[in-house]
Amino acid sequence: MANEYIEWTAKEQLKEAMDEHGEYLIRLAYLYVKDWAAAEDIVQEVFLAYYQKAEQFQQRASLKTYLSKIAVNKCHDHLRSWKNRRSLFTESIGQLISRNKTPEEAVEQLSGQAVLMKKVLALPIHYREAILLYYYQEFTTKEISQVLGCSENTVKTRLRRAKSLLKEKIHAQEWEGLLDEQI
Repeated sequence: MANEYIEWTAKEQLKEAMDEHGEYLIRLAYLYVKDWAAAEDIVQEVFLAYYQKAEQFQQRASLKTYLSKIAVNKCHDHLRSWKNRRSLFTESIGQLISRNKTPEEAVEQLSGQAVLMKKVLALPIHYREAILLYYYQEFTTKEISQVLGCSENTVKTRLRRAKSLLKEKIHAQEWEGLLDEQI
């Protein structure tokens, strides 16, 4: 009877975590992998890992930070996987073959936010994740250091370097305040 109660409690905790953080984690994973279906799969893996190892969560950080760290690690695994590399190769070949754009793609390309997001997503992964976690997910540099497993000064350096790289690629009005802001 006690075993059933523990299992029921774990399932309730998982359901609450999924309800509270699921959408956020999908958006976070999407910003890494740039594929909605892959992001959803990654988030399923995150919650499965959380369910299987819930007793390891020591509450040194918030549950959101803990789940984000798992998601970031799963995204890194996905980006390194052979399946992903093959998919990227196939996609780039497809783009070479089909140069024609749909009207929707043309409008999206002209959109300032879409252009900016593409430039952010084109940054090297360690700069991209710093920018995404800081500006899009609104994590503090301390929270980012916990998620990425590096020092807070490393996070600040990555943010400065990422902003420097973006400064070379974008016009100042495309991301108001970003280039002048002190971290």
